Parts: sequence; structure tokens; C-alpha cells
Amino acid sequence: MSNPLVQAFFVGRAVAEIFNEQLENTLTDTLSELGKLDAELRERMRQFSEEVMERANREMEVTTRGRTSTTTFTPDTQPVDTQAMIDDLRAEIALLRTEIQRYRSSSGTNN
Repeated sequence: MSNPLVQAFFVGRAVAEIFNEQLENTLTDTLSELGKLDAELRERMRQFSEEVMERANREMEVTTRGRTSTTTFTPDTQPVDTQAMIDDLRAEIALLRTEIQRYRSSSGTNN
């Protein structure tokens, strides 16, 4: 076996076999990790979807419950008319807009 050509053949063959084994192990490990990652991502997505649906259902229940009654109760148990409150807020906004326009027009004439 002192023939260098034969020895080179067997060395090359051993290198190829070891390289293939290591490549196979690396590929198997990588695919395994990808499978774990995929499963983890799917689980997280499922949990996220469940949480979104639970929150949406809770909000829908709160909103639906609020629409069945026209009055809202404050902590001191005095009923508040929601529509009247909205009307008051609109009136305040209109008043503020008028004041802002008045301020702007008086500031514009002074400059």
C-alpha cells in the first residue's frame, strides 16, 4: 500500500464519507430546529389569535351591554343621560371653536 495514488484514493474517499456524514447531521439538525421553530411560531400565532378574539369579544360585550341602556351610572349611583352629555360636549366644543377664531382674528389684526 505504498502506492501514493491508491492512498490518495482512500483518503479522498474517507474525506467524502466524513463530509457527507457531517453534512447529513447538520442538515438533519437544521431541519429539526426549523420544525421546532415552525411549531413554536404556530403556537404563538394560535395564542395571539385566541387573545385577540377574547379581547374583541369582551369589547363587543361591553359595547353591546352599553347600548341596551340609555343611561349610565356613575360610582355615586346617579344616572347620567348619555345623549345630554354628548350635546353638552358638542356645545362646549362649538364655544371653544368660536373663542379660538376670535383669538386668531384679534391676533391677526394686531400684527
